[in-house]
Amino acid sequence: MAGTRKKKTPGRIVAQNRKARHDYFIEDSLEAGIVLVGSEVKSLREGRGNIGDAYAEEAGGDLWLVNAHIPEYKPANQFNHTPTRPRKLLLRRREIARLIGAVQRKGVTLVPLSIYFNDRGLAKVDLGLARGKKTYDKRETVKDRDWQRQKARLMATRG
Repeated sequence: MAGTRKKKTPGRIVAQNRKARHDYFIEDSLEAGIVLVGSEVKSLREGRGNIGDAYAEEAGGDLWLVNAHIPEYKPANQFNHTPTRPRKLLLRRREIARLIGAVQRKGVTLVPLSIYFNDRGLAKVDLGLARGKKTYDKRETVKDRDWQRQKARLMATRG
């Protein structure tokens, strides 16, 4: 990816998709803004939100976050939001075109890895360009992780 900006460490992470790295090979990731209403922001600031089943899709030339569950904020009362409504993702046109092209050509999917607030207090989504893993790939990943853990233990006891 040419001209990629340096990856900043995210601020306060609100929701994380831990299964994404287990179920998919993450080929690339990028930060996207997200359009939220006030009660959604309040709910996220309380640390509530679930992106386990969420994904991003293209509709009308824009990318939308689908199936992300942000629960209602009780004090908002009648001005509350729908918990699983599609939310628009904010990206540059060139990035949107590149991601849509990758999804159509390579058969990959866009998976949100985390939702967090950056240092300016804006809600951001870390999107991953993901390719599905087979069962044997998952077993191999677990085996490698166990070996790395065991190797670190051996080095700590001998070193």
